[in-house]
Amino acid sequence: MSMITCGEATMRLLADYGVDTVFGIPGVHTLDFCRGLGEGPIHHVQARNEQGAGFMADGYARTTGKPGVALVISGPGVTNALTAVGQSYADSIPVLLLSSETDSSTHGKGWGALHEIPDQRAVTDPLTAMSLRANTPDDVPEFVAQAFGVFAGQRPRPVHISVPVDVLALPVEEGAWTVRALPGRAQPHAHDVAAAVTMIALAERPLVMVGGGAVEAAEPIRSLVDALNAPVVASNSGKGIVPDDHPLSLTASTVRPEVQRLIGKADLVVAIGTELAETDSFVDELPINGELLRIDIDPLKINDHYPADLGIVADASATVAAIVSSGDFASNARNRGDVEAELQGIRIEVETNMTDSERRHSRLLAALLHGLPENTVYMGDICQLVYTGAYAFPVREPRRWSYPAGFCTLGCGLPNAIGAALAMPDTPIVCLVGDGGVMFTVQELIVAAEEGLGIPVIIWDNNGLKQIQDDMLARDVPLVGVTGRNPDFVGLSEALGCDAVIACSLDHVVAEANAGFGKDHPTVIIVRESEDWLVADRTTPSENVTT
Repeated sequence: MSMITCGEATMRLLADYGVDTVFGIPGVHTLDFCRGLGEGPIHHVQARNEQGAGFMADGYARTTGKPGVALVISGPGVTNALTAVGQSYADSIPVLLLSSETDSSTHGKGWGALHEIPDQRAVTDPLTAMSLRANTPDDVPEFVAQAFGVFAGQRPRPVHISVPVDVLALPVEEGAWTVRALPGRAQPHAHDVAAAVTMIALAERPLVMVGGGAVEAAEPIRSLVDALNAPVVASNSGKGIVPDDHPLSLTASTVRPEVQRLIGKADLVVAIGTELAETDSFVDELPINGELLRIDIDPLKINDHYPADLGIVADASATVAAIVSSGDFASNARNRGDVEAELQGIRIEVETNMTDSERRHSRLLAALLHGLPENTVYMGDICQLVYTGAYAFPVREPRRWSYPAGFCTLGCGLPNAIGAALAMPDTPIVCLVGDGGVMFTVQELIVAAEEGLGIPVIIWDNNGLKQIQDDMLARDVPLVGVTGRNPDFVGLSEALGCDAVIACSLDHVVAEANAGFGKDHPTVIIVRESEDWLVADRTTPSENVTT
């Protein structure tokens, strides 16, 4: 009988579940995990901060739907990673936070052990679907199966599993742990489908809203929208489920008052896989004046801030497919031409009402849209450029645009892009980040260089935390703590193993980004908002408006 440590057996078990990459920083409490990483099938990526490791795992999962894994030490490793876990929780991203914990003999005694949190589970529990501590090696395969069961069958929020350092070192029979069967997602009941079909058939002005919980339901949702001739509006996480250039799509635009007014006119809102969150609209309450049909895998969403007239707790793809196949909506559908004309009028209204800054954002985004490969994935940080892109940058597939608005965490963009690039090595990845946000995790540039990732990192430089500056000025608050100086981004980037340039034209940005895809290290492109070449002609319609 061959024996290995619990830590090594854990890594082998994760590989059997399909994990090929973990992100983290080794420590004295995770050495037995590392035994399973040296020659095994899992690639370990050394982050420079555990927060970066968590965001990399999030980016890996966000772009693929496959669970991302962050491996960290107890105590500060867990608390550093917890900000990223909060983002994954808010946006329903399947991330496994795997950590060590202090020796079992110290638990609850307050001895001041190295990396001690008196109750580590209590720290992570509010931001995870489950927070579990393995008290024996036999707990580990059970807990891993439970974690992957959450990812497969429920709202896929993060799971934390901690293993005390003494348990990690205990012997386990090699090959004793195997993959367990995972649950499927709840399927719709026939009576719910029939009720939904009736509700939709009676509506005169239906409107469809889609979110991140519907990313795997793109095909039936597109069929539903076309059958109803109904407008569709996405959350930030649902962008691309219906192509943004579809004549019935208003993309991720609930933040726009012009679109909120349209929502208020609907006599039925069909909300699929979306919690209708404040972070999509930034209003206290959306003007949902008609009936509300909600389809969601999370039963808590049916009667929250927006209680449903009909709620279906089931897999979005199966439910919408059943509704489409059961209903005949053609006779009651609105005239397609009338709907398209109404939506085009809203797009033009949005375009007309853009601020000068939004016009500059839109001009850069249009250049990227037309100049970079069609399958490029854009990983956005929390910055004004990305805010504008949510409604002004069209993508045609889900998971092609990332704006993690749920937790709205500055610094996510760069490590998210690293995780995405490692998950999809043959797909061009671009990072869009502000000059304030990039400073939260700028050290992870060196990780991208070490991993040989040709990621163009576009820094939107507007001299500070511009959104908060604007908010302060709007409320007559003095500018406090939002005007700190920037570093020499070129010199800093080069010191971290990257190429860097200050952009001098739109063509220059596009050329540097395209060249960057072919490199074995990132290219940092600094775009200064004040540049005259970003000024768009107000008399010329944007390339982003669907015609």
